[in-house]
Amino acid sequence: MDIVTSEGCFTADVAGAAGAPLVLLLHGFPQSRHSWRDQVPALGAAGYRAIAPDQRGYSPGVRPDPAAGLSAYGVDRLVADVLDLADAAGHGGTPFHLVGHDWGGHVSWATAHRHPDRIASLTILSRPHPAAFRRAFRENADEQQHRSRHHKAFHDPATADALLEDDGRRFKRNLANNGVPEASIADYYSVLGTRPALESALAWYRAAGSLTGTEVGTITVPTLYIWGDADATVGPSGARWTAEHVKGQYRFEILSGVGHFSTDQAPAEVTRLLLEHLATYRR
Repeated sequence: MDIVTSEGCFTADVAGAAGAPLVLLLHGFPQSRHSWRDQVPALGAAGYRAIAPDQRGYSPGVRPDPAAGLSAYGVDRLVADVLDLADAAGHGGTPFHLVGHDWGGHVSWATAHRHPDRIASLTILSRPHPAAFRRAFRENADEQQHRSRHHKAFHDPATADALLEDDGRRFKRNLANNGVPEASIADYYSVLGTRPALESALAWYRAAGSLTGTEVGTITVPTLYIWGDADATVGPSGARWTAEHVKGQYRFEILSGVGHFSTDQAPAEVTRLLLEHLATYRR
C-alpha cells in the first residue's frame, strides 16, 4: 500500500481499520518495513491501525538524490516525515503510538521530544536515548566506540558497492552473522539491493555526520525500551543510562540472549511487550 504525503509515496504494510488508534512503526538499517512482519498483523487483530512504511530513501517514491544535497536526509526532515505519515493516515493533530528500531528509534526519540503532544506512547527497540548513547560513546563504556565502528565506515563512498558486490554477499553475511533468518534477509535485500536505494539509506548516516551529535532532551511521554543483552551494537551502559532521560512512565525490558535485530530473533516476545504497552496507554 502507498501512503501519500507532500513528499511523495511511502510504500507501507498496513493492517487494521482506518479509524482505529494509529501505531506507526519505523524500521532501522539495513532493514525495511518487513522487520515488522509479525507485529503489523498482530496489531491489526488487536484493534489498532498499524502502518509500517519503508522510510525516506527506502521507498522508491520518496528517494531524493543524495548527491543533490544531504539535507533531504537530515533528522529535521525525518521527524517531519513521521508527522506527515500520521497526518496522511488521518491522525493530523491527534496523538498516535510511535515505535522505532535502530535508526527508526533514533528518529522516534527526536519526534517524541519535539512533539510530545502528538505521541500517545513511545516504544524503542535497541537504540538508547541519544544522550545516553553519547555518554556511552564518549566514555567508551562497554567498548561502545568499537561497537559503533560501522557508523564511520558508512561515510566511505565505496561502502555501497562493497555491500552490493557478488549479489550482496557482504550485506547478507552481516545480517546472517547477527542471527537474522535467511527469509528476512531476502526481504531486506529486495528493498535495499540496488545502488540508488542503498546510497539513499546510507545518506541518513552521512547527513547526521555523527549520531553522537544529535541533541534530544528529556522524554515526557510513556516509554517502553526493549534491549537485547546480546546486542553487538549497543552495550548495557547506554541501555541502562536511557532511564535518566525519560521522565514519563518508563519500562525497560531486557531480552535475554537476543541481539540487535529483535523483531527477527524474538518476534513473539516483542509483540507481547508491545501489545501490553499499547493497551496501557490506548486512547
